[in-house]
Amino acid sequence: MTSFEHPDAATGSTATGSNATGSNAQQQQTATRLAFFIAGFSMAAWAPLVPYAKARVGLDDGMLGLLLLCLGVGSISAMPVAGALAARWGCRRLLVGSTLLICLCLPLLATVSSLPLLVAALFVFGIGMGGVDCTANIQAVIVERASGKTMMSGFHGLFSLGGIVGAAGVSALLGLGASPLVAILVVVVLTLLTLFKARPHLLPYGGSTDGPSFAIPRGVVLFIGLLCFTVFLAEGAMLDWSAVFLSSVRSMDTAWAGLGYAVFAVTMTLGRLFGDAIVRRVGPNRVIILGGLLAAVGLALSTVVPAWEAALLGYALVGAGCSNIVPVCYSAAGRQTAMPESVAIPAVTTLGYAGILMGPAAIGFIAHVSSLATAFMIVAVMLLGVAVSGARLRA
Repeated sequence: MTSFEHPDAATGSTATGSNATGSNAQQQQTATRLAFFIAGFSMAAWAPLVPYAKARVGLDDGMLGLLLLCLGVGSISAMPVAGALAARWGCRRLLVGSTLLICLCLPLLATVSSLPLLVAALFVFGIGMGGVDCTANIQAVIVERASGKTMMSGFHGLFSLGGIVGAAGVSALLGLGASPLVAILVVVVLTLLTLFKARPHLLPYGGSTDGPSFAIPRGVVLFIGLLCFTVFLAEGAMLDWSAVFLSSVRSMDTAWAGLGYAVFAVTMTLGRLFGDAIVRRVGPNRVIILGGLLAAVGLALSTVVPAWEAALLGYALVGAGCSNIVPVCYSAAGRQTAMPESVAIPAVTTLGYAGILMGPAAIGFIAHVSSLATAFMIVAVMLLGVAVSGARLRA
């Protein structure tokens, strides 16, 4: 195993050709935050469109579930390639190209009524999302290392904030009577304006080009990726199953059951926005240990105590506990030397997304053969494993 070197003690070396001092460093950091905002904003903008797409194409719930897998498959397919392309072409070109691909797909997702076209559009949309997500994390690793400070939680906080703004904004526009196409064109315009603002200060280079373009994760990279897999699995559980648990197990009104994910998302976003200061104060290892414990306790509380109020409190604790584990893991992946960062970051990202894809399906299977409460308790035990692993990551 490797230890976490505290980022504030780093020397802050960067790739050749970088100028990360003075105002230029500030502009690069701002551009990185904007890239994360674009990723969260454009991804979440699709969520309110799902019922409209389902109705246009005439899908049942089972077919809709298969359709939604196309986004995840597209993203996971793109991530290993994105790392290699970022190393060759630079973060700027890949972030611009991937964002433009997203902007081309969004109007199609809002209008097409043919199932094959919708499948193709969602798959390509996933490719664009995978490219933006992976490349933004590569840029974040380089920029954080250059600064010599802890910055990753703040970067990921902008992704979470973008998600809230995207989902709430599109929902508000639809609620005010805008058509799906009009609502999504507003998203496209705002995304392009944000990209225009960020583009000059996105890095013209990517990670190290040493080593292969793609490699199976090994050693500490695999270990870090499995931590991200577990945390993303818990996030997927909150996204897809918290409302179901509240309505079917805790007898909460269906109209209010979405509060479960809402409190989780709010505490996760706040935890990340203030996370850099927390990581500096308590150290990255303790963030993983305490975060895993807090998330496990929160999920157990929401599952064991028979009151919907306890469930909401528990989901809030899960969001707070999970908020900074993944950013700390990305920072660690950027500091390890077992694999080049252009390979390590895509590997960690791919494993994390696999957790989001596989987790909800696995929870559904366990709930079918046992109960949803049992499935949640299994996730809580896995989060305890994350806490134990945080201690083991120290040499």
